Amino acid sequence: MNEGLKSFLKTSYTAYQAVENAKKLLRKRGFLPLDEGEAWELEEGGKYFTVRGGTSLIAFRCGSGPFKLIASHTDSPCLKLKEQPVERSGPYARLNVEEYGGCILYSFFDRPLRLAGRVVRESEKGVKTEQYVSDFCVTVPSLAVHMNRTVNEGFKADPQTDLEPMLSLGATEFEKCIGPHLAFDLFAVPDVEPYESGASGEFLSSPRIDNLTSVYGSLLALADDSSTGSCLVACFDSEEIGSRTRQGAAGDFLSAVLRRIAAARGMSESELYALLSRSLLISLDNAHAVHPNHPEKCDPTNRPVMGGGIVIKGHAGGAYTTDGLTSAVIKRVFDRAGVRYQSFYNRSDMRSGSTLGAISLTQASIPSVDLGLAQLAMHSAVETMAGSDFEELVKGLTAFFQSRIILRTDGAEVE
Repeated sequence: MNEGLKSFLKTSYTAYQAVENAKKLLRKRGFLPLDEGEAWELEEGGKYFTVRGGTSLIAFRCGSGPFKLIASHTDSPCLKLKEQPVERSGPYARLNVEEYGGCILYSFFDRPLRLAGRVVRESEKGVKTEQYVSDFCVTVPSLAVHMNRTVNEGFKADPQTDLEPMLSLGATEFEKCIGPHLAFDLFAVPDVEPYESGASGEFLSSPRIDNLTSVYGSLLALADDSSTGSCLVACFDSEEIGSRTRQGAAGDFLSAVLRRIAAARGMSESELYALLSRSLLISLDNAHAVHPNHPEKCDPTNRPVMGGGIVIKGHAGGAYTTDGLTSAVIKRVFDRAGVRYQSFYNRSDMRSGSTLGAISLTQASIPSVDLGLAQLAMHSAVETMAGSDFEELVKGLTAFFQSRIILRTDGAEVE
């Protein structure tokens, strides 16, 4: 099992820590940081990254030809602390939280949760932000079956009354927990060590498999020095809440970076648009595997399984951006590299989920294909995947960055 992936999943508690871990990986591979607030001087063949809001990151290699892009997201469903978070109930101090993203709420009970994110403190010249990870855990305790005899007949958790983690016995000032502060963006997130299961250790279970496997896999592929041409990885925050933030896919982060790269290449706006029409974007977010206990929930003929390779996702309503041309292009890339792949569609009588591909296209119109890994328990505190699929993902994404791809109206060149 990939130990680097397990470490990334374990320590990337929130998007803040995920981006910090990504920066460390990129720096070790020779990528140079760029500040959005400064002018950029880019060199042909240079490797760079820039960060927005502390939670979104774009890394790229300066090359020639159309862009090859991969977009994924750094955030995962969890519980977010409100301002004035401490609520007292008898001898206990509890944390007032709200749901971030679409959690499987019952999975957050009776698990270790760690407080993580960032804290904003006073500084000599104003304010400064600091990443924060608590040195203690909190827990949301279930109500005993003796006091809730119908719990196994159906239970709906109320985020306000049922999901407040216990902070302490007795009065506790929150400032003593996180230090003097003016504000914070803190979350209560699962703190479960990634673990292998199955007779041969073939399964990996961990928090944040959706979608940090995509983030980490795309960074490894970009960092591989066999990448050629103009390669870019975008790791966006806010996907789980609709992407409509400055650092989300609906913001102008990607389009702004593309324009700055084009300016460094001496391209006009018209030339950039022409280049983007010949480029290819992979929208990378995980897919639902056939559930062994509920196979009836899956499409009759497009039923991805864990261990079956990369999933190509389609949807008639545009929830996923794949079309016949972009699907054929990525299949050719994978076939040439010996990468296994499979297809996913939702049942026609079920509402589809969505991802950031369609949203990012409102800011940068690029031909796109939606991919991901097959997993179970999506949006649970602990999710499950097959370890072999991650190796296929890195192999496939590396082959994508190694390929020469030019899309045209009537087809594409793929070498």
